[in-house]
Amino acid sequence: MIDWHFYEPRDGHRLPHDPVNAMVAPRPIGWISSVSADGVRNVAPYSFFNLINYTPPLIAFSSMGWKDSVANIAATGEFVWNLATRDLAEAMNATAAAVAAEVDEFDLAGLETLPSRLVAPARVAASPVAFECRLTQLIRLKDRQGADLDQYLVIGEAVGIHIDSAMLDDGVYQTARPRPILRGGGPADYFEVTPETRFTMRRPG
Repeated sequence: MIDWHFYEPRDGHRLPHDPVNAMVAPRPIGWISSVSADGVRNVAPYSFFNLINYTPPLIAFSSMGWKDSVANIAATGEFVWNLATRDLAEAMNATAAAVAAEVDEFDLAGLETLPSRLVAPARVAASPVAFECRLTQLIRLKDRQGADLDQYLVIGEAVGIHIDSAMLDDGVYQTARPRPILRGGGPADYFEVTPETRFTMRRPG
């Protein structure tokens, strides 16, 4: 017989660490680059992130608080998603530092950049995939009573996509080849996608 741990989130989880983001995991990382209206570059990771539509490609990330990324995107309407890989994990983590708005996180993490083609924010040069995005919706989230939360959902349409051709075999993107990393739960858990963990399964007819 299963011994269930049940709790209502409004009453607290009664555990050493909130398990929600460990159970809905691992989650892809929204490594978002943006630029302020004054031209200050920013790049920061968000673990509440995903692709939410196929055609047109829409991606979304949610920010706990009105952070620099959200402020920049609200002001300019543009951002770039950069794929976080195992080789870039430490640099990605460095860009999570809480620093003043005038600090350039690319410089802070020692990251080289490449220009985007259609939007102003730069790309992470070493990232094998980048989506240039234009803002479609910026939504302040609410709880079930309708009260505003200090949480902001940013949705952008990918208007330009860069892929390192080395990640393609006969034109097919190889998901595990760049060794993407995913956010787990707790204060420090991450996971890596590798070819050894791949399995195939087709949807029923």
